[in-house]
Amino acid sequence: MGAALPIPAWFDAAKADKIWQVDYETRAQQAHDWAKQHNLKPAASDQLKVNLTIVDGQNTFCVPSGELFVGGRSGNGAVDDNVRLSEFIYRNLSNISTIAATMDTHKSFQIFHAEFLINDQGQNPAPFTLISTEDVKNGVWDVNPAVAWTVASGNLNYLQQHLRHYVEMLEAAGKYQLCIWPYHAMLGGVGHALAATLEEALHFHTHARGSQWRAEIKGGHPLTENYSVMAPEVMTTWDPNNPNGTQMNVQRNVRFLEALASFDVVIIAGQAKSHCVAWTIADLLDWMKAKDPKLVEKVYLLEDCSSPVVTPVIDFTDAADDAFQRFADEGMHVVQSTVPMDQWPDLVF
Repeated sequence: MGAALPIPAWFDAAKADKIWQVDYETRAQQAHDWAKQHNLKPAASDQLKVNLTIVDGQNTFCVPSGELFVGGRSGNGAVDDNVRLSEFIYRNLSNISTIAATMDTHKSFQIFHAEFLINDQGQNPAPFTLISTEDVKNGVWDVNPAVAWTVASGNLNYLQQHLRHYVEMLEAAGKYQLCIWPYHAMLGGVGHALAATLEEALHFHTHARGSQWRAEIKGGHPLTENYSVMAPEVMTTWDPNNPNGTQMNVQRNVRFLEALASFDVVIIAGQAKSHCVAWTIADLLDWMKAKDPKLVEKVYLLEDCSSPVVTPVIDFTDAADDAFQRFADEGMHVVQSTVPMDQWPDLVF
């Protein structure tokens, strides 16, 4: 295992709460110089292949001006997480072989955005409104006719039936109720971009180790939420001839699941601990247990690099902590980024 490296002198933790432009050319040259100075080898030569997966490290979640800033109970959660995560990357440049970053990616007309639903007064639901099965059955919320042309070629009845099917499937699976989220991670917008502090660390790692970071896009289908990068919340749609519905044009991300399984070590961090992080880990856990239960033991969760959603309506901290406890009980390792990797349990380089 490579020794822990110093944090580059130019790293500025005070900028983690801001949106700014990475100086790509300068950082690339500095990465090449850093690799020579610290005798860093190309990642392709690593005997132990280590992947770091960062869930939704985007402006929309990670800077206070973001539409869905994940403040946690401290109020500064994602900012502090990103400082620790960036420092973890710099210290462990020689140990991390590849980095993957999931990218929540949305447009306006999606089932979890206000414009999709309307009440009998012509009003859209407020952000953070929870939509229950009873709400849909009783007509408290219906599909907004204005979205039908774009989303379903004008078939409003189909969308209304899908909405009912959708909330019923969430309930049957014991998942979170449909939540109306503020418009966030909008494709092409500032919020969609990686937080600059993280992007800078990924760019530096790429050039220091000769290992291009990969983006995993999720969340683009208009008729389902997609907390997990591994699979959407609901993969079926209403079918009058099948009470379980019919498969939509969405599927499990088996390609990424297989890719992670091929690594010797998988490290996971990101936002939000209670939602996209927890759901991604849960899907990975279920898939690994089915494929080979021993795979679970290679997963390490950076607990101090993720924060839960805390809103004026609901605090998901306890749910997030319960999820991480379950992951640990199942054999995954919950660790701190500030602890040297050679002190992590069951990790031998």
